[in-house]
Amino acid sequence: MFTPSLALGLVLLPFVSAAVHDIQVGANGGLVFSPEAIAAQPGDQVVFHFTSKNHTVTQSSFANPCGLKDGGFDSGFMPVAANQTDNFPTHTITVQDTQPIWVYCRQKVPVSHCGAGMVFAVNCGADGSPNSFTGFKQSALAFGAAQASATPSAAPSAPAAPAASSDVAAPVWTTAAYGGYTIPAAAQATPVTQAVTLGSQVWTTTYNSVPGSPDPTPTSAEGAIHTVVVGGTGGVLSFNPSSVQAKPRDVVVFEFHQKNHTVTQSSFADPCRPLNANGVTGFDSGFFPVADNATTFPTWNLTVNDTAPIWAYCRQTVPASHCGSGMVFAINAVESSDRNFTAYQNVAKALNGTAAAANAPAPSPSAPANAASSIRLGGATATVAIAAAFALLL
Repeated sequence: MFTPSLALGLVLLPFVSAAVHDIQVGANGGLVFSPEAIAAQPGDQVVFHFTSKNHTVTQSSFANPCGLKDGGFDSGFMPVAANQTDNFPTHTITVQDTQPIWVYCRQKVPVSHCGAGMVFAVNCGADGSPNSFTGFKQSALAFGAAQASATPSAAPSAPAAPAASSDVAAPVWTTAAYGGYTIPAAAQATPVTQAVTLGSQVWTTTYNSVPGSPDPTPTSAEGAIHTVVVGGTGGVLSFNPSSVQAKPRDVVVFEFHQKNHTVTQSSFADPCRPLNANGVTGFDSGFFPVADNATTFPTWNLTVNDTAPIWAYCRQTVPASHCGSGMVFAINAVESSDRNFTAYQNVAKALNGTAAAANAPAPSPSAPANAASSIRLGGATATVAIAAAFALLL
């Protein structure tokens, strides 16, 4: 319930300084935001902590509580393993003004979470007003009731349709490479043969398709260029951007900035160790030490060959695991699935972060062979020659 006194405070209290409002999403396994409604000033941050199951934070409107607002924000799905106790994923929004902000969870399995009343509001009106939180939640519940009554029973003999995304099918869980940590299972791949037309060129390609796989048609014969900055000033442990969508023939150019990082292929179930399974050896750029005062930066290129998700990380472990701090990267992650980029980063942090370091197996003694199509540009050769001189760079 949103009280009149709290709503009145929005008008009477002067802006002092930005505040942080922590909201629990799915606390104790429930379909609830806790608290359900808050008052906030412009500049305040609202931090959503995802603590169980698989939820979203999605902006809606008072008139349509369970539908994405045109141009509204959406966190994407944030799956949390049943045995996860820390390093919960978060999503942060900054309040721009004192207008109401309406939010819901767009998960639909096994029922609409929004339709079950999983909604949230910032700066809503007091109870009894036209835009109260109570009125907003009642509208969401009414939507859920109408949806349930309008859904026909499935014919007993009708086969279940394959799931296309995590908001239409319950997630299936499996176990990570070690530590007993549960993760979303990989989607079942289906071999697809498709004719590809690129200008005057026509050929047939066969690839493994999963729900959400991109079209295998290249953007152009040369492919598009995606530039990703690795590391940076101030000890930044990140790939920027952290995830890209790329077509076959596209080239991802990794530009190494300050400190000493790698781009190393791994797997979703084992994010912080080199990929080496079933006869497949992943790519590895090797270390690229870059001085703090550098003005030119070495690059390493990867050519994308198909539409399958590619998972990668930085294998630097000094003074602590960069991967365990969340320094991971993805190409063609299916963001509408349980195996989205944020879920991959959460597995990396849970298995190889500070709390889990004691249980993590030792890294592979040697770097994997470079199985990718790659070249070194922009001073990379000189960098390799003087790598030993920068061995102490982090």
